Amino acid sequence: MAQHVRTLGLLHIVFGGLGVLAAIFVLMIFGGISAVVGLSDHSSDSLTAIPILGLIGGFVFLLVLVLSLPGLIIGIGLMQFRPWARIAGIVLSALDLVSVPPFGTALGIYGLWVLLNNETERMFEVRPMRAA
Repeated sequence: MAQHVRTLGLLHIVFGGLGVLAAIFVLMIFGGISAVVGLSDHSSDSLTAIPILGLIGGFVFLLVLVLSLPGLIIGIGLMQFRPWARIAGIVLSALDLVSVPPFGTALGIYGLWVLLNNETERMFEVRPMRAA
């Protein structure tokens, strides 16, 4: 089951990384569009449109980034078998069930199957420290 946990962690890292790349791409596209509008038209309408395009691009960038970073963080935690990563991974997998079918849904199903397994639960248990 440890190999499944590592695979799930890697899949979350890849899925989250793709989200971060998509966020950067959105920011570049909106920045390019506002630059083209600024260079091609010098009317008062373009002076109003440029900050609006920048604001929309920045908002979409932050939204996609905030939705993608938990996958990266949880994926790294799963790869290191951190106890908090199992619970966070279950929550993220449940949320993945409704995201980007079929990839997000498949990742959510696989994540729930792996993380709700009894053997996996034992791997993530916090062992009490013994006094020396």
